[in-house]
Amino acid sequence: MSAEQKLIKIEEISEANAPAIYVAGGLQQFIDLVKGEVLGEVPDLKTRKGRERVASLAAKVSKSKTAVEKPGRDYLRRLKEMPKVVEAELREFVTKMDALRDETRRPLTEWEAAEDARIDRHNDAINRMKDLATELGTLDAEQLKARLSELSAFQLGEAWEEFEAEAARTKEASLNAVQAALVARQKYDAEQAELARLRREADERAEQDRIRTAQEAAVEAERQRVAQEQQAAREAAARREQELLDQAAAQEREAENQRLQLKLQAEQAERARIQAEADRVAAEQRMEQERQDAARRQEEAAEQARLEERRRADAAAAEILRQQEARERDQAHKAKVMGEAKTALMSLNITEELARAIVLKIARREVPNITINF
Repeated sequence: MSAEQKLIKIEEISEANAPAIYVAGGLQQFIDLVKGEVLGEVPDLKTRKGRERVASLAAKVSKSKTAVEKPGRDYLRRLKEMPKVVEAELREFVTKMDALRDETRRPLTEWEAAEDARIDRHNDAINRMKDLATELGTLDAEQLKARLSELSAFQLGEAWEEFEAEAARTKEASLNAVQAALVARQKYDAEQAELARLRREADERAEQDRIRTAQEAAVEAERQRVAQEQQAAREAAARREQELLDQAAAQEREAENQRLQLKLQAEQAERARIQAEADRVAAEQRMEQERQDAARRQEEAAEQARLEERRRADAAAAEILRQQEARERDQAHKAKVMGEAKTALMSLNITEELARAIVLKIARREVPNITINF
């Protein structure tokens, strides 16, 4: 115990010197002081005065105890209130510092938001160009021309910033795909028109053949009729010179000849009809084969374009996923390292909020000569 502590009297205990008194062993001086005062006397218990003196000395000990205990209890209450004051002060400090941090970072946060919006704007335009080159097989020529116009409206240049090369590649690929689809569609439309024209011409030729055949049959029938009349006239003259029997025989032969001629005419007409039908069927088969060939070529071109677009989309998606996974691994690693640093600081009996604030300040390189190795 120091000399200064020994000089303090019980009645001199105050709020100012309490921190120096109420420490380990600090109250022993008052015990020694009171003990020296009360044990220095040996009252005679046989006398009333002696017994009253003993009682007085014991009361003095109690009074001295209360005189030391009461300021000590008051000091202890103040010590118990001190953590609350410190905690409130630290809480207000952390809140204000967080607000100051956010206000300090606000220009960067706003820049990051604007940067994200800028990147999204470029990506949206590139995705639109890609979309214009999809599902081309379902569009007609006018719709494909409209897509070409929209693609052509995308102006390349410095306004695309770092996306200019990708935008140029995407525009070129999309234009090539749409132009190829337009060429295929126009070819298909032309082929369909040509097939329709050929079909009409074949129908017209078949009708003309039918009419010509009928006309030829009528002409032949007339010729036969005239010939028959002439033959009949000649035979009539001969029959007049012959017996009735010869006339009857001649008539029978003439009737048979007419039947043969009519049968021959019918056979010729049937052969002409069969040939015309065969020609029509052959023409339709040729047109159908040409249509199927054109459709197959269009489907192959569309499938090739779809596979190419799928390969490009898969490559782009894989790259996006790789970048996302890399960012997540980096963020997780940084979070782990900063969490370990925060835990180490908390072992120094500081609050979690204060430890987190210190780690963040070091991580942002705001504390000179101290860094965190990620």
